[in-house]
Amino acid sequence: MQNLQKTLKAKLKSAKKIAVLGVGSDLRGDDFAGEFVAKELDLICKNKCRHPEVRFFFGSTAPENLTGEIKKFKPTHIVIIDSAELNKKPGSVKVLTLREIGGVSFSTHRLPTKIMVDYLRKSLACKFVIIGIQPKSLLFGKPFSREVRKALSGLLAALKEAII
Repeated sequence: MQNLQKTLKAKLKSAKKIAVLGVGSDLRGDDFAGEFVAKELDLICKNKCRHPEVRFFFGSTAPENLTGEIKKFKPTHIVIIDSAELNKKPGSVKVLTLREIGGVSFSTHRLPTKIMVDYLRKSLACKFVIIGIQPKSLLFGKPFSREVRKALSGLLAALKEAII
């Protein structure tokens, strides 16, 4: 996770306004990982963020519905956190490049992440930090797997260090 922390710090170093978009369904086990991290970070950041502006968006299974609000915020950086099929061990976390997101299957939301990012890129001059978390199970009604829960703790600490 130390590499992750360094990567996130470097990518967010010049940020003036950060939009954090958490994605995922709370009904489908590890799929909720992205939204969970965003909600926890929002609670931690209340009045503590060193950046002048950090705003949290909770996309659930339709993050594309928040593109208007994100555009109005005019962030310099957008951080998207979502469960993604990375073909790695459950709980693996990866910061993806814009080129990589086209070939990655993201959780259970309707609109592919690549299309949403392309749309936002046309509307905003900002940088993207896309974080994928390999789920173990997306079964309805299941809690987080042990592997993903452990990964979320590390990811949360890394994001906290990069943003606060």
